[in-house]
Amino acid sequence: MITPNHNPGHPNDWQSELKQAFRQPKALMDYLDIPIAAAHGIDLQPDFALLVPRGYADRIEHGNIHDPLLRQVLSLQSEKEQTPGFVVDPLKEGNAELGYGQTPGLLHKYQGRVLMITTPACAINCRYCFRRHFPYTDHKPKDQHIALETIAQNTSIREVILSGGDPLLMNDDGMAALIKSIDALAHVKRIRIHSRLPVVLPERVTTDLVATLANARCKITMVIHSNHPNELNAITQRALSCLRRIGVTLLNQSVLLNGINNDAQTLVKLSELLFEQGVLPYYLHMPDRVVGTAHFYLDDTDAQPIFETMREQLPGYLLPRLVRELPGGIAKTPVAFEQKQLLNFHS
Repeated sequence: MITPNHNPGHPNDWQSELKQAFRQPKALMDYLDIPIAAAHGIDLQPDFALLVPRGYADRIEHGNIHDPLLRQVLSLQSEKEQTPGFVVDPLKEGNAELGYGQTPGLLHKYQGRVLMITTPACAINCRYCFRRHFPYTDHKPKDQHIALETIAQNTSIREVILSGGDPLLMNDDGMAALIKSIDALAHVKRIRIHSRLPVVLPERVTTDLVATLANARCKITMVIHSNHPNELNAITQRALSCLRRIGVTLLNQSVLLNGINNDAQTLVKLSELLFEQGVLPYYLHMPDRVVGTAHFYLDDTDAQPIFETMREQLPGYLLPRLVRELPGGIAKTPVAFEQKQLLNFHS
C-alpha cells in the first residue's frame, strides 16, 4: 500500500500543468529574468518548437543563461547550421532495408523485443532529440491495432517497449487499454516504458496509472531520462517512490552532452542521486549525429577521461554503461577505449 507521503498525483494535475507549459522562447526568458539581449544566439522562431513545463522551468536558476537545464530546452540559432556528418536520421529508423518500420507503429530492431511508437508528442522538447525529424505520420496512434496484431503473430517477441514521443502522454484510459492488450499476449513477458515524464512532469504519475501498472501481468520496467542532478527534487522522488513501491523496476538513461553534463563530477552526483531516489543508472549514451545538434556533440576522446573518472569514483552498480547506437546493430554498442584503460574496470 502507498503511504500518504507517497500519494500519486491527481489525474487532472499533469494535464493542467502541461497546458501551462512555456511554448515561446521570450516567455521562458522573461520568466527566468534573462534579458533577450543577454541570450546571444537565441532562436525566437525555432523550426523545432520550444516546450518546457513550468515545474521544470522552476528548477532552472533565474538569471543564468548557462544553466544546464536551460541549455537542454532553449532554442538556439546554431540548430539551423548545417554541419557535415549530422543527418536527419542517423539511426536509419526510417530505412525499409533494415526492416525497422515495415509495420505502422513498430520498430523491430532487436531480437526478442519490439519498440512501439505510441504517440509523437512529448512533454518537453529536448534540443538534442534524435527523433526530432522522425516520420511520425507513418506511425499514427490509430494504427496501434496493426502493431498489436503483428506482435501477437510473432511469438519470439518477449518484450514490448513503449516509446514515442513519450508514451506517458497517453491518458490513463489509453495506457490502461494498451497495457491490457499487451498483457493478453501470453508470449510477451515484459513491458518496458521509456519516459521522461517522471522527471520533467512528475505529476503524470497518477493514482490510475499506478493502479494500471500494479495490476499488469507483465513485469514492468520504466526507463526514465535524466541528464543532470538538478533535474531531480522532492517531487520527482515522490513520483518515483510510487512506482518503485508497486514493483516497477526503475532505470535511467542519460545522454553525454557538451555544456550540460560533460564533466565527471556532475555525472557521479547524478548516479548517486538517482540511487537515492530508487533508480539504477542504465545507459550513458554518446550523442547521435542529428541535424541541428552539433553544438552538443562530444567524441570518444572527450568521453574517455570523463568515463574513466566515473569508474574510479563509483561502485560498479552505479556506473552506467557508456554506449552508442549504430544502425543495424544487434544491440546498443559499448564504447571501447584502449585495452590498457580497461585493466581496472571491475569494481
